[in-house]
Amino acid sequence: MSLSPIERTVFVVSDSTGITAETFSHSVLSQFAQFEFEAIRIPFIDTIEKAESVAARINRCAQEQGQPPLVFSTLVDPKMAHIIGKANCTFLDLFGAFVRHIERALGVKSSRSVGRSHSAGTSNKRYNNRIEAINFSLAHDDGQYVNGLEQADVILVGVSRCGKTPTSLYLAMQYAVKAANYPLTPDDFERDTLPATLLPYRKKLFGLSIQPERLAEVRNERRPNSRYASLSQCLNEVADAERLMRMENIPWLSTTTKSIEEISTKILDEIGLDRRLY
Repeated sequence: MSLSPIERTVFVVSDSTGITAETFSHSVLSQFAQFEFEAIRIPFIDTIEKAESVAARINRCAQEQGQPPLVFSTLVDPKMAHIIGKANCTFLDLFGAFVRHIERALGVKSSRSVGRSHSAGTSNKRYNNRIEAINFSLAHDDGQYVNGLEQADVILVGVSRCGKTPTSLYLAMQYAVKAANYPLTPDDFERDTLPATLLPYRKKLFGLSIQPERLAEVRNERRPNSRYASLSQCLNEVADAERLMRMENIPWLSTTTKSIEEISTKILDEIGLDRRLY
């Protein structure tokens, strides 16, 4: 008989969006599979009054549940971090824990600027690059627009519904990578060659594949009981796509058991785009 997971409350507190703290907390807490964590994200804590309100909320949670919650914080202001750290909780100061060591290593004090990591104003060029990449990926989704492919950093290829679109958008949003994607279809397999549109950009191609059984599940959600979603069709398409990618010497990976973060990291590494300035 399997035991029910132990429930614990987690607060993610930030003076900005809270995305950094939430991502870190998820990575760490995923190592404790016997627990079920209820995450409460509280962003934009940028005044003493807000910090005191959060501390009171944490204390109420601890009293109601009979145990102190976990608190992941990326608060820049040490005064606000101190207020929340005094609450009845296990306080994990992600910002302070690292900044003090880096200040000693670099021999300078950090700016302690609230929301700097997510601010468009602090790096307009990098922010604009991300927006431009997102627009590019949207325009070049699923092979719908082929003009401008020479501007692409990478062109993802694979059968329909193998994960090309979400991966393209993730690369654009997180890394400002101009990622186009283009479907491989049964017509391409019959011709036994890449679509003519892609031939000039062979060096930019990266292939995505997927287990046929999983592909059938995904396609059935979109077009149930269709030939398009049948297991036999998926088996044939995946086999033909992987054969074509091998024949054309296109690097590729299976998305079946990988997260979008893992897929994107592998692509960045393969095509040499894994270096970014802060």
